[in-house]
Amino acid sequence: MKELHDSPAGKDGSLKNSLVVPMQRRMFFRYAGATAAATTLLFATSCDEDDDVMPPTDPMAVDLGSGDTGILNYAYALEQLEAAFYNEVVAKSLSMFNQSEQQIMQDLKGHEAIHRDFLQAALGSSAIPDLEVDFSSVNFNDKNSILTTARTFEDLGVAAYNGAGKFLENAGFLTLAGKIVSVEARHAAVIRDLISNGTFSDSADDNGLDPAMMPADVLAAASAFITTKISANNLPK
Repeated sequence: MKELHDSPAGKDGSLKNSLVVPMQRRMFFRYAGATAAATTLLFATSCDEDDDVMPPTDPMAVDLGSGDTGILNYAYALEQLEAAFYNEVVAKSLSMFNQSEQQIMQDLKGHEAIHRDFLQAALGSSAIPDLEVDFSSVNFNDKNSILTTARTFEDLGVAAYNGAGKFLENAGFLTLAGKIVSVEARHAAVIRDLISNGTFSDSADDNGLDPAMMPADVLAAASAFITTKISANNLPK
């Protein structure tokens, strides 16, 4: 088991190559922008009187809460999972990818860390704690295992935002969720292309739309990788 809130910056000395320096510069500006936006969102969250966190049904479970706070915590839990996964990929498996693929993995790691930290800052004291993960089913020495797991996480993330967005009451939160899910969809597309070139849009249905999933279904799918018990009883059914 591993705690999810690892540092977004890679510490592996093998990463200190021509890919790292430009990534660090880009990441600086991304984090600066995310911090400023998070401050605004945090203020909006503190003004929402309908988002009081309800006591969990299971006293041993981490309760996501209700209302907009519950939905943001739900997103935060998923972003913790994705950030932890790409942190492991970059730390353990980067050498298995070619130069352009390494840059993609670095970018995905950076994006998910920004999403995670942004939601944590926005939630403030209402944020759930760092969760624990179990990636024992992932073979980090096998490129196909890494990519198929990444596809699972990215598709799940897109479906989660698509399914939960309609429950957000704060229009500002909905706008921000839309911006995040658009990035998650790009992640899903590039992962699919890394698995099989030209399949970037295969997740879309006959209407050209990505699927949407309810929180209970998403959390059930993610539970194989999250060892912390989560209560979503106060989220919309």
